[in-house]
Amino acid sequence: MELLGTSLIGGGRGASEGGEMTAMNPATGKALGPSYFTASKAEIDKAVALAKAAAVPYGRLSGKERAVFLRAIGEEIEALGDGLMERVMAETALPEPRVRAEAARTAGQMRLFAEMIEEGSWVRARIDHGDASREPLPKPDMRSMLRPLGPVVVFGASNFPLALSTAGGDTASALAAGNPVIVKAHPAHPGTAEMMGHAVRAAVEKCGIPDGVFSLLFGLGNHLGELLVQHPDVKAVGFTGSLKGGRALMDLAAARPEPIPFFAEMGSINPVFILPGALAERGEAIAAGLQGAVNLGVGQFCTNPGMVVLDAESDGSEMVERLARLMADSPTAAMLTEGIREAYRAGVASVRGTEGIRVLAGSGGADGEGFVAEPVLFEISGEGFLANPDLRNEVFGPSTIVVKPSGKEEALAIARSMEGNLTATVHGTEADFAANGELLEVLAGKVGRLVFNGYPVGVEAGHATVHGGPYPASADGQSTSIGSMSIFRFARPVAWQDAPESVLPDELKEANPLGISRIVDGKLEVES
Repeated sequence: MELLGTSLIGGGRGASEGGEMTAMNPATGKALGPSYFTASKAEIDKAVALAKAAAVPYGRLSGKERAVFLRAIGEEIEALGDGLMERVMAETALPEPRVRAEAARTAGQMRLFAEMIEEGSWVRARIDHGDASREPLPKPDMRSMLRPLGPVVVFGASNFPLALSTAGGDTASALAAGNPVIVKAHPAHPGTAEMMGHAVRAAVEKCGIPDGVFSLLFGLGNHLGELLVQHPDVKAVGFTGSLKGGRALMDLAAARPEPIPFFAEMGSINPVFILPGALAERGEAIAAGLQGAVNLGVGQFCTNPGMVVLDAESDGSEMVERLARLMADSPTAAMLTEGIREAYRAGVASVRGTEGIRVLAGSGGADGEGFVAEPVLFEISGEGFLANPDLRNEVFGPSTIVVKPSGKEEALAIARSMEGNLTATVHGTEADFAANGELLEVLAGKVGRLVFNGYPVGVEAGHATVHGGPYPASADGQSTSIGSMSIFRFARPVAWQDAPESVLPDELKEANPLGISRIVDGKLEVES
């Protein structure tokens, strides 16, 4: 596929003018063609106008019709084949097995949502029958269900160029709910974004979907994103990225004359608590697992563990020594961008400068070609951790801090001091869990996903998945950005009161022609 470097605006292309940028190969530090051109204000307005025009006809399509479209997107992604793999690896330095797995997951997400909307019960249809004879006032007939919001802006993520970017989870869930989508491509992988954008556009044309349902805009700096979030016809935003960037956009979304929902996954240190039984039984294996989890993806997963809290009543020195050796032997590797690598080095330097910190392995710097970084392991007492709130900030990269509390109460204090996180992990035995019920309850209130005897990296995109958490892990702790429940972010409830059967959506008609599960007069009715 020939890459042109211009935005995809509905079925057309943007202009070859404006600010230019090129992708960089993280492994070599060298530029990759072609040049990409920043979308103009006029092109932004056109993309949003097309999305607005498409919102009603696309939202009226049945779940079955939108399911055909989502499956077609999955097929078009797969049809990109080795050419897509080569471009992703060139722009990210990610290994081929990881890229192929992510491509499969991206197509799989489309099919997950297709199955969900084809079945149809996700709309949460409710019917309360009226009663004209009720005293002292008649009871109206009330029927409600979820409906799409309108044009949604999606920001591509740096660390998952396929699964969380152009045709990733936010785009899939917004399209599934019936919303047009405008994607701001991530500048770290514009060629990947263009190829994925073509896949979506091919599916639009194949399925006869309204033209403005999808656009892809390129651009450098913050201005493009700010204009999109503030555009009066945009109705919601999905974002995956840094806390700094996410919070700035979140504030813009809230400050609009018409505030809109802003769904962001932003930052997390994903604490791991190791209880005494697990430490005694398998400390060496836990050390090996932690080394793998910290370094997976060069520490650039949003779920890499950034701190490890040892049991206060056990001698964990052997486990820590084993982890230090493994971290010291971990190879350096290229991070996704030069900016991410520099931010990692700055974060490591900040931690290293904290009073009471000991460096057990690595330095964070690394020489050589490309944007390489070195894994780092720190250690600090529980008292030292509690005295330094900045240690709760995410260092995006292959580093972690071992925290050694003086007792059980200090370990609980550490858990209580945590901000919102995507995950928390607990290694323990049944006896450990029985003796630490309060810790488990505290952690469950701090995270979106509680992991037992495993590692938080890797997120299964399923029906029960929760990838979110209290702020600052996400902007809205009641939602998830991965899994089928993410569709609910981009829909709102609408009620029809005393509506004639002829105007009701099929989901709310008395005969239930779609055969979906509904709550009728307060009772769940499941069609067989």
